[in-house]
Amino acid sequence: MTATSSSTSTRGPAAPTSAARVALRPLGIGDVRIGGFWADRQQANTAAVRVGRQRLEDAGNLQNLRIAAGQAEGEAIGPVFADSDVYKWLEAVAWEYARRPSDELLAMQREVTAIVAAAQDDDGYLDSVVQVRHGNQRYTDLPWSHEHYCAGHLIQAAVAQVRCTGDTALLDVAAKLADHLADTFGEDRRHDVDGHPVIEMALVELYRETGDPRHLELARYFVDARGHGLMAAYGKEPTYFSDRVPVREAGTVEGHAVRAVYLTAGAADVAAELGDEGLLEALRTQFDHMIATKTYVTGGLGARWEGEAFGDPYELPTDRAYAETCAAIGGVQWAWRMLLATGDARYADAIERMLYNGFLAGVSLSGTEYFYVNPLQLRSDAHADGNRSPAHGRRGWFDCACCPPNVMRTLAGLEGYLATHDGSGIQLHQYAPGTVRAGEVTLTVETEYPWDGLVRVRVDAAPGPVRLSLRVPAWADGATIDGAPAAPGYVQAEVAAGEAVELRLPMEVRTTTAHPRVDAVRGCVALERGPLVYAVEQADHDIPVDDLRIDPDAPRESEHRPDLLGGVTVVTAGELTLVPYYAWANRGPAPMRVWIPTI
Repeated sequence: MTATSSSTSTRGPAAPTSAARVALRPLGIGDVRIGGFWADRQQANTAAVRVGRQRLEDAGNLQNLRIAAGQAEGEAIGPVFADSDVYKWLEAVAWEYARRPSDELLAMQREVTAIVAAAQDDDGYLDSVVQVRHGNQRYTDLPWSHEHYCAGHLIQAAVAQVRCTGDTALLDVAAKLADHLADTFGEDRRHDVDGHPVIEMALVELYRETGDPRHLELARYFVDARGHGLMAAYGKEPTYFSDRVPVREAGTVEGHAVRAVYLTAGAADVAAELGDEGLLEALRTQFDHMIATKTYVTGGLGARWEGEAFGDPYELPTDRAYAETCAAIGGVQWAWRMLLATGDARYADAIERMLYNGFLAGVSLSGTEYFYVNPLQLRSDAHADGNRSPAHGRRGWFDCACCPPNVMRTLAGLEGYLATHDGSGIQLHQYAPGTVRAGEVTLTVETEYPWDGLVRVRVDAAPGPVRLSLRVPAWADGATIDGAPAAPGYVQAEVAAGEAVELRLPMEVRTTTAHPRVDAVRGCVALERGPLVYAVEQADHDIPVDDLRIDPDAPRESEHRPDLLGGVTVVTAGELTLVPYYAWANRGPAPMRVWIPTI
């Protein structure tokens, strides 16, 4: 085992090889430092990561691994994928360490890594629930066993760990497990796939770290094997598992939302590393159809509680929206990989919408409580009928706790999703105050985004003029750069050391209507300001939220309230007061709605 202090050029969650066919290359975690809005969220997440260690202990996840290692006795508890929560938490610890090196974090990482390593079988297999509960009867029910899913999250944690701390202990475990998978599955071996993708993304990232081509080939195999009846052979309905249509032939996403977007994210990685334009084009088609017909205004993904699934096109109910927090995270991961591959601003637009709304609503302002499900409406007198019901309000943990550590790792590694470089310059995709470094170039970004639309970028150091590409969101009609009109997409500026450029994004309140085929919100409007979607919440109204109506012609005004919900800009429309959707239920669970019927 080796260890280093946090590197100033730590590679982030997705780091294409030099041979990958991509338009853009991400800057390292240490190359981007952010403040402001997202720094506040990260600060809260710092506390959550430390609490997470105890949550995993209390829930029995760590004890399962100890039992598998022979360090304790007992029966495995929790869901079959219990190990994956440990691995997502370990990944969060790694990215958090890269941000703020800490002996405490390093000690926790090493302690838990040692438990994981001790549980691994001699041939590389590792899944504590299968080892303990099922007598090590491996791969007998791949649609539901999540064995590859757990392996994928272990691999992602191991890659993050070696990139952020230099420790190789978990990478050794991951490589041994990946070798076991490569020896077991493939075209000329066992022809099968796991019911829950994520292994595809993980194997590509492991290949990027180690250079072992078997891992990339296995990722390609898992992508191409899906859609050919493997789940049906187990007697399962294939749609849920994204196994009805081959990835290369699909025109949309379907089935379990998290599984679907994890699969497409992994496929995007495979396409990039293999230069597979046909696969990439299929993914473009699927992404476009998802955004146009299956995505909530909040960026939420998944319309149905049944199967945690995407619905049919334009099937987007508000009060029964599932919009799992993990699905928004997977959507960000897919969009980021598509952005790297293509350089197309629409993917950065999607990331912005998902991050500020569909994802961020999933965590409390304190950072330690979570929504599993993110509806766009909570009715008066809603009954909290299940562990995941949003009528409970956010909760500290769940029986199925996939979302909390997923939120932790996403916030801890957020710097990895903000900026890129290519042969011509630096691209800023998301805006936060802070510094950006790429080689000999250093930038300072000054902004109060998302509350204010002014983004000032100064070149502090550079050997010559720097070509900056700043994203103008699709919603930002009327944007300017140094006073000149700037159309949606990327606007370029040549800036020398000591000079600055100013991007101004309009922050007027926008009234949004849905596609007429979205029956659930016909006759309703939603209000947006900047990247934020707004909602009415009972705490701000005497009339029941269910009975509120909005006058389409009422003036829309905004006011920043530093005393409210950690500091938010409030929108008013006539007698209605709206707060950012992400902040709802931080004053207790209460009725809320995003889509408001018109008078």
